[in-house]
Amino acid sequence: MINRRELLKSTATLGTAAAFGSLARPAIAQGAAIKLGYVSPQTGPLAAFAEADKFIIDSFLAATKAAGANFEVIVKDSQSNPNRAAEVAKELIVNDEVNLMLVASTPETTNPVATTCEAEGLPCISTVAPWQPWFIGQQGNPGDPASWQPFESVFHFFWGLEDVIAVFTNMWAQLETNKSVGGLFPNDGDGNAWGDKTVGFPPELDKLGYKLTDTGRYQNLTDDFSAQIGAFKAASCEIVTGVMIPPDFTTFWNQAQQQGFKPKIVSAGKAILFPQAVETLGKAGHNLSSEVWWTPNHPFKSSLTGESSAELAEGFTKASGRPWTQPIGFVHALFELASDVMKRADPTDADAVIEAIAGTRLDTIVGTVAWDGANLPPFAAKNVAKTPLVGGQWRLKDGGGYDLVITDNKTAPNIPTGGTMEPIA
Repeated sequence: MINRRELLKSTATLGTAAAFGSLARPAIAQGAAIKLGYVSPQTGPLAAFAEADKFIIDSFLAATKAAGANFEVIVKDSQSNPNRAAEVAKELIVNDEVNLMLVASTPETTNPVATTCEAEGLPCISTVAPWQPWFIGQQGNPGDPASWQPFESVFHFFWGLEDVIAVFTNMWAQLETNKSVGGLFPNDGDGNAWGDKTVGFPPELDKLGYKLTDTGRYQNLTDDFSAQIGAFKAASCEIVTGVMIPPDFTTFWNQAQQQGFKPKIVSAGKAILFPQAVETLGKAGHNLSSEVWWTPNHPFKSSLTGESSAELAEGFTKASGRPWTQPIGFVHALFELASDVMKRADPTDADAVIEAIAGTRLDTIVGTVAWDGANLPPFAAKNVAKTPLVGGQWRLKDGGGYDLVITDNKTAPNIPTGGTMEPIA
């Protein structure tokens, strides 16, 4: 059996990498577009992650067309389902014959797509999933670090569990607590990694003197968190953390209010990234905290359009009438990287595209992205590029709605804070 990359190598005419406007590649010379496949969860419980996809892709196509490049983006919906994500990735590779795969938003989307691309030898760039669930989750034996192997075709950029643990504990240290923490970790790629006793929260919290109450893995879309709430109350937990899909956090927090559980701090990954998710809680969303990957205040600009973070966020709001969300920056950066890579490689030569990705160093709307191994363990150095992370709280605005205020930037001092931590009333 040979994969698609080997098949293309045996038949491709060699092209010469050049900047847009003077391309000498067969695909361009014949007027054919560079085909990008893009998979994201546009429907289902993870759909909030893909809210800005159309806005970003339309902007990308306009910017690259103006620069003289001919791209086609073929979009597929994972439906928030890992099996569907793998299925549509295969369709993009076999039926659409894409030159490069792009994928975003949680391990349930990124991992099956990346695994399919690795098996087929197709270049792939992914984002919006902590790197440990992405890298370790795709290994043949995730429980045996000695067996972990780097990938040949797939590359990822985002932050890691070490970053979110540092951000959360830095925020918690700003307030006086009893250091008793309740953990909410679902039975999915994120939850299993965050709750892992080797690479997740448990060992790091233990080192810092926190006592973790972990009630075990629950299934996504659970409708009753009474057992977890009861355990947290029994342990006098003044802090709650975890990584939940938005509807599950809404269920948990509403039931916590009803059952009289009132921690001082709730730092929830994934669940309250989006203003819509916080607004559904009414006033009960005030001072909930989360990781912050990107905001309009981040001091970065697009390599593709020259827009600042503030201008990109404003453009989305103007086009959609909706508030900015954190994935906007990372999905935009994903397409920045695609544009940059294809300036430096023959799109019909998968090996050349892979080499160009590996050699990337690009200042993007989310910061510098480079697969240079910086701040990573050796086993992940080839395939992962890290991006900065800070922490923040949602604060009720006088006129209604919420602002996300950055309250901790120790891990990324170049990103300004807007306030300090406040306890949940």
